[in-house]
Amino acid sequence: MKISGVDIRPGNILEYEGGIWKVAKIQHTQPGKGGAFMQVEMKNLIDGRKTNVRFRSADTVERVRLDTKDFQFLYAEGDDLVFMDKDSYEQITIKKDVVGEAAEFLSDGMDVVLELWEERPISVELPEHVEATIVEADAVVKGQTASSSYKPAMLDNGVRVMVPPHITSGTRIVVHVYDREYVKRAD
Repeated sequence: MKISGVDIRPGNILEYEGGIWKVAKIQHTQPGKGGAFMQVEMKNLIDGRKTNVRFRSADTVERVRLDTKDFQFLYAEGDDLVFMDKDSYEQITIKKDVVGEAAEFLSDGMDVVLELWEERPISVELPEHVEATIVEADAVVKGQTASSSYKPAMLDNGVRVMVPPHITSGTRIVVHVYDREYVKRAD
């Protein structure tokens, strides 16, 4: 589907110069002289390169629709992650860098959504929030106000997050996967 250069939005998947690119940031600029343009920061989903491209309103670019499929995470093997198709039970191996930093939050049996382009996995989408257990939390510093003070804590998967002062070791919390932020105490 062709779209105008000024209709590009963050999260769009574009076919540009023979590659598949995901739009990270956009900035609409209207200079005093000349036509308006869209400054677009994109990341190549195949090899991970980043680029900045200027699209004028007269430019058109091909927007790509990716197929999505439900998979289940099975296990990690070195730099590879093994997933199982929930419909056909076929296993697929994907490099850890396709998932990115969110791979630290993967747990056995977790349901994920794979985005496929021409039957090739392009990205893995984890649930937005996951539960984790605090294994180590710093002590509260006296004199800090409760409203804005957070302390560092280590989760059972090795990720460090900032948590409110009342959270202690052994507490189960809900964490936002992509922001790595404390959301709430787990029920």
